[in-house]
Amino acid sequence: MKFEDIEVEDVDFGAMLEESFKKSDSSSDLVDGIIVKIDEEENQVVVDVGRKNEAFMSLDQIRDEDGNIMFENGETITVVITGFRGERPNISYELAEKRAALAEFIEEYDDEEEYIIEGEITKKNKGGFVVDVSGLEFFMPRTLSYISHKINPIGKKVKALIVKVDKEKGSVVVSRKELIEREKAETQEIVDKLLENKAVVLGVIKKITSYGMFVDVGGMDGLVHYSQISHKGPVNPSKYYKEDDEVNVVAIDYDKKKRHLSLSIKEASIDPWKDIDNTLRAGDTVNVTVSNIEPYGAFVDLGEDLEAFLHVSEISWDKNVKHPKDYIEIDQQIDVEIIEIDKIQRRLRVSRKTLLPKPIDQFASANRTNDVITGTVSSITDFGAFVKIGAVEGLLHNQEISWDKGINAKDVLKKGDEVEVKIIKIDRANGKVSLSKKALEPSPVSKFAKEHKNGDIVEGTVKDKKDFGIFVSIEPGVDALLRLDDLGPLKEDEIEKGQAIRAVISFLDAKNDRIRISVRRLERQEEREALDQLNAEQDDSMTLGDVFKDQLKKRRR
Repeated sequence: MKFEDIEVEDVDFGAMLEESFKKSDSSSDLVDGIIVKIDEEENQVVVDVGRKNEAFMSLDQIRDEDGNIMFENGETITVVITGFRGERPNISYELAEKRAALAEFIEEYDDEEEYIIEGEITKKNKGGFVVDVSGLEFFMPRTLSYISHKINPIGKKVKALIVKVDKEKGSVVVSRKELIEREKAETQEIVDKLLENKAVVLGVIKKITSYGMFVDVGGMDGLVHYSQISHKGPVNPSKYYKEDDEVNVVAIDYDKKKRHLSLSIKEASIDPWKDIDNTLRAGDTVNVTVSNIEPYGAFVDLGEDLEAFLHVSEISWDKNVKHPKDYIEIDQQIDVEIIEIDKIQRRLRVSRKTLLPKPIDQFASANRTNDVITGTVSSITDFGAFVKIGAVEGLLHNQEISWDKGINAKDVLKKGDEVEVKIIKIDRANGKVSLSKKALEPSPVSKFAKEHKNGDIVEGTVKDKKDFGIFVSIEPGVDALLRLDDLGPLKEDEIEKGQAIRAVISFLDAKNDRIRISVRRLERQEEREALDQLNAEQDDSMTLGDVFKDQLKKRRR
């Protein structure tokens, strides 16, 4: 690039550079001087520069990188007179060295070559900025700096292009603007090419962050957001890639203002959901790898950029799963069954337990109704207790705890208790087992049935009243039902709890623990007995009315 192709302000860089070091009205000058004195205590050097007064400068200016003094008394050194303090000149050896180095650079400069420099802005003056490049000071006009006047650029690292070298004035002009605009043009060319056909290109991962990866494509970095990595959905990039990995990407957007290129890895691969009907069906069994475990379930990798969710309730037939990690672990390979394919939501659900033997089937194969087994109380509810027997839980209902209907599970059991029970029902279809504790003990009704039969007259007290009848306690643990239509001469609204009732047994089922009694039947039975007695009575003085009166008195006692 030639200087004549770029508009640059008509600035005398040499004059501006001198002005940066000027301390008085006198002009700077490059002269040879003789070292008169090296004063280490005062850390200064006295130099005779042929003026009325000797000049002073810091001793540090003539030390090498190791701190050694490079000259001795009487030696000649070249310095720059940067100004005057009264009649005493101010001098700089460092500036003279820089000028010498700059002069050497300018002398060797080839205007047929292109030079890109990288340095630090160290000074600012009227027309622009001084850029220090390894001790050489170049001038960057403000119009070519691409730096806003609102910011302070001192200390800023910049890259720039040398656009003019003036050998007569000993100045070098650089342009940051030219380099930036060239890079912009090159970037736009790359972007246009990437966006034109959405072509798949090979990139190299330069940096991985929590929100995505920066990928180099043809000398330009673009961001692959974590949502653009996989068809599975947002993923943690560090779990799948590492820096310097090569990946196929597609450019999906470019923000000119922010100079931000967006890339996608998933757009560079086939979307597995487009053809999922031909690859998976509900009910299929697939082998997967556990990729992530949460308290509510696990995510499993099916390969081909597909991921499915395994809910905690689908991991095991055990209803008390506390955490999936108790059954599976990261990177473990397991077989699962596809139970849901939602193409709209792009969601797969799988089950592990459906491929495992059902505990109820195993239980039913090993046990039968009326078997007596031992289990452990796993929980207690208002309606009974659950008893764990191997891999299943059976329900011990309150009514199966004891023949005493006033006792329930909370009264006699606690979690962790071992309890002996009888299996009274196995519902294989619904996975339920019903248990009984009282079935291991003789039924009070069975004992009662051995001593009584239908037609026997019994006495008891009213225990409870229902809409359909009255429960009468005959003996401890033996209750009988007196239905309303069996009250006979008794009035329902006159009957109270604790009241004595005399009746006859009308129904006795010891097997099912059921007894019914009847006052009405007792009345008819006693009437028949009275008639029988009347027929057998030889005493003519007793009338039929007397017999009925006598029987009525007995019932009212």
